[in-house]
Amino acid sequence: MISIITGSIILSILHAAIPNHWLPVIAIGRREKWSVSEVRRITFYAASAHGLSTILLGVLLSMIGAALSESINSFTHWVGPVILILIGIIFIYRHYHHKHFHIEAPQRKRRTRVKLILALVLAMFLSPCMEIEAYFLLAGGTGWWLVALIAGIYLVISVTGMVILSSLAYKSVLKMNWHSLEHNAGIITGITLVATGILAFFVH
Repeated sequence: MISIITGSIILSILHAAIPNHWLPVIAIGRREKWSVSEVRRITFYAASAHGLSTILLGVLLSMIGAALSESINSFTHWVGPVILILIGIIFIYRHYHHKHFHIEAPQRKRRTRVKLILALVLAMFLSPCMEIEAYFLLAGGTGWWLVALIAGIYLVISVTGMVILSSLAYKSVLKMNWHSLEHNAGIITGITLVATGILAFFVH
């Protein structure tokens, strides 16, 4: 249980820090000459939509985890951690064998303000965070209170982090090698998942 919560916090922080979700808001905001408060508000809308779709998918996976827990006594102690480790290995493998995402603003035709915002929100809603879903699956086998806790942790950290970072970046206060973070996100995620799975065998 402790390992699941810790892993969820780490991935939520990492998820908020990686700019591939909130950078498009900044790119469009600069082009459309939005104020910092507008960028902050629109990032909040987009991040909330992204968090909602992630949690909805997570709840479905939690139901699967709960069903497996009831039918397989060893799910929480053995099957769940093994799933985390396998998913982590997949992320690490993809890090070394797939092309990495490069941050660049896609070309967009001029649209009205409302259409731009709706497009951003819809795009975020349709791209849930898959990394955190493994924790929802495992939490379902432990209890719904843990599912709710993970959902709360993920939503608060992700939305708050994205809003703060997009605001700072828009004001050009943030000086960080985002490409390096983006490039290494896969292996960091993979290591976190594997470590959580291993710890889950010993810490409950």
